Amino acid sequence: MALLRQEVDPGEVGLDAKVLDRLDRYLTGYVDEGRLPGYLMAVARGGRVAHLTTHGHRDLAAGLPVEADTLWRIYSMTKPVTSVAALLLVEEGRLSLDDPLERHLPAFAEPRVYISGSGAGMVTRPADGPIRIRHLMTHTAGLTFAFYHTHPVDALYRDANLESAVLPGSDLATTVDVYASLPLQFEPGTQWNYSVGANVLGRVIEVVSGQPLDEFFAERVFGPLRMTDAGFCVSGEQTGRLAELYGETEAGGIEPVPGLPLRGRPRFLSGSGGMVASAHDFHRFMEMLRRRGELDGTRLLAPATVDLITSNHLPGGADLRSFGSRPAHDEPGNDGVGFGLGVSVVVDPTRTKAPSTRGTYGWSGAATTTFWADPSRDLTVQFMTQVRPKSSRPLFQDLKRFVHEAVTGA
Repeated sequence: MALLRQEVDPGEVGLDAKVLDRLDRYLTGYVDEGRLPGYLMAVARGGRVAHLTTHGHRDLAAGLPVEADTLWRIYSMTKPVTSVAALLLVEEGRLSLDDPLERHLPAFAEPRVYISGSGAGMVTRPADGPIRIRHLMTHTAGLTFAFYHTHPVDALYRDANLESAVLPGSDLATTVDVYASLPLQFEPGTQWNYSVGANVLGRVIEVVSGQPLDEFFAERVFGPLRMTDAGFCVSGEQTGRLAELYGETEAGGIEPVPGLPLRGRPRFLSGSGGMVASAHDFHRFMEMLRRRGELDGTRLLAPATVDLITSNHLPGGADLRSFGSRPAHDEPGNDGVGFGLGVSVVVDPTRTKAPSTRGTYGWSGAATTTFWADPSRDLTVQFMTQVRPKSSRPLFQDLKRFVHEAVTGA
């Protein structure tokens, strides 16, 4: 176990401690009002942690506080890790971003695209081209989620018992085959829709590497980066450090809700949202990206590969708003925000909902976790809590506003 620690005073790295204190008071208000159980907030500049705050509880009923070693379900913050894992195989020449998906998963050999109708009356046509590996990372494959309730194909996912993106009781291979049997919402590579693509990518990693996804992550990502607590389940020693998961009530409070089955290796290894990690773990992952693929003398990816991850890959250089999509949480989908290989990327700071700089990238998770890196300001930021909200909150935008205001020096 390794702990994230504050390494430097904010002023030494050009951050205003008074603004960061205001940020702490803002977040403490969420806890005091019963809207969050507790949180961890960390801001690093130049790789050194200059602000680290914990407040409230990781388990309200047990009275256990949030601590630096608390473990968090990071849900969709797993997706960038899955992209990095796949890109290791790309760099080795065992996979290509332009590979047709069917080369590795034959069930996707004849994708069909939605035209009209719904249910048994749905009309589809053969896709003009294949789904490619890059489409999985960029959510441009035409796949979807069952819980959107915005498109007739979403309903087919629900009819296939994929409400939670996994066929109950099944493993990754079986579930991905079910995805392959369903039509696409659009021609691959033409639009953006947040989807199960990272689960499909996880299965590709298994097939190409010959290893289960959790073993590949542990050997090729967690080990080299010394992410000592990260994984798809918790050990007996780790169990007491795992934060309780809460859901938002209709009245705006919170109550415990079921979470990922982390006590024991899950049968379904989700590259989309299955990971648990500590703040120390995710700090190291962010720092590897900020340093363009290298950390503490260990090079995980080539600088050019990280530049690909953090560049906008949407068709025509568009932003997410252009496609009218509704992601599962409220940071993505903004004007001025594009999408890279597993992360959102700011392409026009003048149009975003929160203050930012061009090239800032990151992602969020369903339990109100988020991270971002701002290369132009040498910042990495993470926020951890464990609440699944019923509706969007201004929290992430406010976090960005406070951190943006705190930067006083180059």
